[in-house]
Amino acid sequence: MMPRRIYKVAVLGARGLVGQWLVKMLSGHPWFKLTALTSHEAAGAKYGKSVRWMAGGSMPAEAAELELVESDPKKIDADIVISALPTEAAKRLEPEFAREGFAVISKAAAYRLEERVPLIVPEVNPDHLQLLEAQRSSWNGLLVADPNCTTTILALPLKPIADAYGIRKVVVTTLQAASGAGYPGVPSLDLIDNVIPYIPGEEEKVRDELLKIMGSARGGRVEWARFEVAATCTRVPVLDGHLESVYVETEKPVDTDEAAKLMREFRGRPQELKLPTAPETPLVVLEGVDRPQPRFDRMAGSVPGMSVTVGRVRRGSSERSLMFLALGHNLVRGAAGSALLLAELLVAEGYV
Repeated sequence: MMPRRIYKVAVLGARGLVGQWLVKMLSGHPWFKLTALTSHEAAGAKYGKSVRWMAGGSMPAEAAELELVESDPKKIDADIVISALPTEAAKRLEPEFAREGFAVISKAAAYRLEERVPLIVPEVNPDHLQLLEAQRSSWNGLLVADPNCTTTILALPLKPIADAYGIRKVVVTTLQAASGAGYPGVPSLDLIDNVIPYIPGEEEKVRDELLKIMGSARGGRVEWARFEVAATCTRVPVLDGHLESVYVETEKPVDTDEAAKLMREFRGRPQELKLPTAPETPLVVLEGVDRPQPRFDRMAGSVPGMSVTVGRVRRGSSERSLMFLALGHNLVRGAAGSALLLAELLVAEGYV
């Protein structure tokens, strides 16, 4: 589909890694035009002069010439605001933008579990956008949350499994890339030749966000899913790409070949609508026993980095269990690309 017009997009917190990837992915976008970039620390400076570019390739020329402004709704000309702000700033500023009529897509954790705010993985739970109706009494615009990168990568392969077999329990151990901690992130002497077996707050985010995403939207609220989630989150010396080892207990017996086929054939609303950032196949299932690997598979998909790669699909401890590995690019599918796809969905479904 094609939209009725080109939509103006602002990125809040544009100097960080997620902000940079948003700038990169917005360059040349067929529906969106980047019109504003914000930074509290560098307001007044040209973007190209104030950023250490870490997103690969060259900084888009049109972004380099934009002057950074404060995150103030009165200073920004945009239809859609994508927020990559730190949590505390997001908690204060995102509702201000929503009140002023902007469509706000938040990459921050501040409002992900708020009852009126839908938490969306576009292929998994687009029906949860119905929660936006409850926001109209308070805001002229809207606020939608985008999940933690680890949760997004996990939710995608779980969706076809949940639909076919039901889920009783999920146990996941994550091996998360250094870039997930932002820049400069974890000190090199802490991470090189090492694995850090704890990421503050991450395991709780994975549990709570997954249960909300996989829940049912009814009557303007979400009834969270009731299965158990046990997560162990670790940081490993890999630049980009979160690898997740997943064990699932199901309600019905699982055939592993059928489960792999279901994941391979899985499509969601973004694929139906042929959204620009939607990969043709959200899940790429590999046959080799030694895949996926971050170095080889993190940029998978017809839109590079937007597909989650699944491998080693096999039976668990019983006929009602399944094991697999899932890999996703934490800054593309897990962050900037996911937010951009959500913006496209909002436009396509008439919310913007």
